[in-house]
Amino acid sequence: MTLRVLAAMSGGVDSAVAAARVAEAGYDVTGVHLALSKNPQSYRTGARGCCTVEDSHDARRAADVIGIPYYVWDMSEEFDREVVQDFVAEYEAGNTPNPCLRCNEKIKFEAVLDRAIALGFDLVVTGHHVRKVDGRLVRSVDEGKDQSYVLGVLTAEQLEHAMFPLGDCTKDEVRAEAERRGLSVADKPDSHDICFIADGDTKGFLNDRIGARPGPIQDEDGNVLGTHDGAHTFTVGQRKGLGLGGAPDPRYVLSIEPVENTVTVGPRESLRVDEITGVRPVWSGSGPLTEPTECHVQLRAHGEVYPARVWQRESGAGSDAEGGPELVVHLAEPAKGVASGQAVVVYDGDTVLGSATISGTARSDRAEDAQHAERV
Repeated sequence: MTLRVLAAMSGGVDSAVAAARVAEAGYDVTGVHLALSKNPQSYRTGARGCCTVEDSHDARRAADVIGIPYYVWDMSEEFDREVVQDFVAEYEAGNTPNPCLRCNEKIKFEAVLDRAIALGFDLVVTGHHVRKVDGRLVRSVDEGKDQSYVLGVLTAEQLEHAMFPLGDCTKDEVRAEAERRGLSVADKPDSHDICFIADGDTKGFLNDRIGARPGPIQDEDGNVLGTHDGAHTFTVGQRKGLGLGGAPDPRYVLSIEPVENTVTVGPRESLRVDEITGVRPVWSGSGPLTEPTECHVQLRAHGEVYPARVWQRESGAGSDAEGGPELVVHLAEPAKGVASGQAVVVYDGDTVLGSATISGTARSDRAEDAQHAERV
């Protein structure tokens, strides 16, 4: 029996080539584009981001060239609730969310997959640069385009119904193939920035929804150095836009306290942490690691990979989790600018084992020793 496949077509070159490959392989393929805004003009236009009117037209043209049926699904209510409102709430809580990761988790591989299965489709195919090997998520052969980090939140059940045809090739090879296939998106630039912030002004977007909330900017000893219009407009590791031009040395945002509405700043070396905790762990490539295990972790998209000891513990002694399990990560070497709200993704080599949402960081004596060595 021929498997029925739903191809998520964003309007970019990757999803177009992915759909073309599975159609050529003999699957029964239907293309679908996700309409994520009731008012598309409020999102980005042109090549600066995804989810635009132009993207829907590009997706339709690609489907016509491939020769597959094409539909547009209105997912705007789900996107606003699960991605946009979550983005605002996370910043309001002093965290730094990743909306693209959230969109993959809640829209492309939850809402879309649920609807696809209900309609009788067997698989959902996307143009993400990642491989699936023996049911587990594995990095793309194109290290620079690898997207395993932003898919690390997926469950084993979601991966079971997912297909990623592009993980075995580079982006240059994808573009060359698109040109050979006569797809007009062959030279289309990659999407960037946050699609639902039309002008790219994240601070203005948050101020419009949260409002100005003046508060102090202080150093690590609690000395007030200046004021801000809202702690929600800062993120850990930020250097620019602090309004502390008179400071003798560069200052970086070290922490954000939403209840007291304070932003704490300090020198770069104070950003170093080597202990990380995460909530809502998901294990797609292994069972929960209940004993300390030598792994590698990635703390941001396309960020550095760190050797670490990782394990899961239940709420209780030593845990700040509000019910449920918690991920504990001890880095072999300190990392800088680790922000709550981002994902920590756990790897065994190139294979994703699981992930969690970062809820806290700390410095151990090892991190303090590393700071001292750096100063000396």
